[in-house]
Amino acid sequence: MSKNSNQLSNISYQLSKNGKRMIYCFLLTAFCLLAIGCRYDMQDQPRYKAYKKSDFFSDNRASRDLSEGTVPRGFLREDKAFYTGKTETGGQTPAPNPAATPAIDASGNTLMTDFSGLVSDFPVPVTKELLDRGEQRYKVFCIVCHGPVGNGDGMIVRRGFSKPPTYNDDRLRNAPVGHFYNVITNGQGKMSGYASQVPPADRWAIVAYIRTLQISQNPNGNMSMPPANNTNGATPTTSNANTATAPNANTSGGRR
Repeated sequence: MSKNSNQLSNISYQLSKNGKRMIYCFLLTAFCLLAIGCRYDMQDQPRYKAYKKSDFFSDNRASRDLSEGTVPRGFLREDKAFYTGKTETGGQTPAPNPAATPAIDASGNTLMTDFSGLVSDFPVPVTKELLDRGEQRYKVFCIVCHGPVGNGDGMIVRRGFSKPPTYNDDRLRNAPVGHFYNVITNGQGKMSGYASQVPPADRWAIVAYIRTLQISQNPNGNMSMPPANNTNGATPTTSNANTATAPNANTSGGRR
């Protein structure tokens, strides 16, 4: 009985040993096949790096321009008012109004007085959520220059930077919303454009919050687009401050 048990043990051991050898051989064969199949042609193929010189093209540039009419997915942007703040007839820049005379304030800022070609109405619904988002974005990007209520007394202005125009004079209180959107997008004077940092929806949120700041500083007045500047064919927009909800100037962030 003991002899048979030893023989069975030896047979089991040999089978186990042979099984392991077969597994190792299989794995080695699979590895060799994979190694042969993993060629580096695609990794090491001839290619140009961005902005490198190329003798193949006549302009010697390896980076090629997009084909005419190419639009990246999600960037069709057919809603001109939403993405540019301009009317359908407005060009890349507002058309000059011969009757408008640029003004210069005490800080040397050239003040835009012609707002033709810019939209007067918000292309998005003005909701509490939009205003809350605008307040948050305003405190991130705008308050350092324009101050907590838009008077141009932000912290970097107090430290010597040129003072921007106040939002609360008649000129900007009566300016169309497209003007603020256009300045946020492209910049004006010493202010750089924020197109790369603030997406379009957030720009409109900031504009909506600027309107509430203007109402908060002039609660008894009406803000309307003057007929002389309303050359874009849109109906003047009038906001009655008595029916609008405005933030408390003392809680809009920062020191006054």
